[in-house]
Amino acid sequence: YEYIVIDDCWQVGRDAQGCIIPDSAHFPNGMKALADYVHSKGLKFGLYSCAGSKTCQGRPGSRGFQFQDARQYAEWGVDYLKYDWCSNEGQNARAAYKTMSDALKACGRPIVFSICEWGENEPWKWGKGIGHLWRITPDIRDCFDCTFNWGGVGVLQILDKAVDLADAAGPGHWNDLEMLEIGNGNQTETEYRSHMAIWCMMAAPLMAGNDLRRMNPGDRDILCNPEALAINQDSLGRSGFKYMSLNNVDILVRALSDGDVAFLFLNRANEPTTLDYDWNANTVYHYSLENGRFYVAKEPRVLVDVWGKQKNGTTKKPLKTILEPHEGLFFRVKKSEKPTL
Repeated sequence: YEYIVIDDCWQVGRDAQGCIIPDSAHFPNGMKALADYVHSKGLKFGLYSCAGSKTCQGRPGSRGFQFQDARQYAEWGVDYLKYDWCSNEGQNARAAYKTMSDALKACGRPIVFSICEWGENEPWKWGKGIGHLWRITPDIRDCFDCTFNWGGVGVLQILDKAVDLADAAGPGHWNDLEMLEIGNGNQTETEYRSHMAIWCMMAAPLMAGNDLRRMNPGDRDILCNPEALAINQDSLGRSGFKYMSLNNVDILVRALSDGDVAFLFLNRANEPTTLDYDWNANTVYHYSLENGRFYVAKEPRVLVDVWGKQKNGTTKKPLKTILEPHEGLFFRVKKSEKPTL
């Protein structure tokens, strides 16, 4: 969690030279002073703009001012730009985002470029080389399994889209599953753990979307779990894939750089579900796995429970349990630690 990113409504207009004007009531010392302060804390600073003439909240967008805005961001010390898609006035999305991408590349400062057009124009097909991450769905809502007629989606809906698009992502060009809702209060702790596990399995950028000042210890433990973060940040950069579904339980698998493999057993149902998974009876085949497969029948491995709710076990015995509604069992299967036979 390196970046502090200010979303819409920080800007109020443009001056006679076309330079964007911050809201002096909320940012009395200006954006450079704020960026300097953020940098002094060892963090990085991000801002929001829009490819249209207006932002989603009706503030000035960057259309027609892309290179001027990019130079101004660089002068302020901006490290990250979220670029939205409201008031786009029928522009070609790829061209609009490439214009701002070119402006950022020419501004003299490295700035992470977040493409936020909600997946409407399939940015996973053209975003690599233009942006560093791209949204794949409408805005997330603080619910595990839901849809809204005005565009919001829940965790499961984002998971299903991310699984379909897993091959589009990789180091430097990520599928953006949206900000995390952990700590916003409308899901259970079990659901928030599953939410975090899904984002980690799919190699999604992690952005906390809650009020950090009022975060309870349980939410902090989820967001800061070292095993979960290690899986999310794994240097191989492979997204997970869906191996199979058993009785409403999705089994997600992710290859890791050291030969370890992450597994998530996710109960999609609204009621408890029985899980009976025999490690030895299943060989997982996928191009991302070491030697193209995961096979433990002749070479048992150690299981590390990411959430620490179970004692570390092995793959010698089947995994038998009852999963609570929307519960996810999250494991790192170690290659380097073999149990005694």
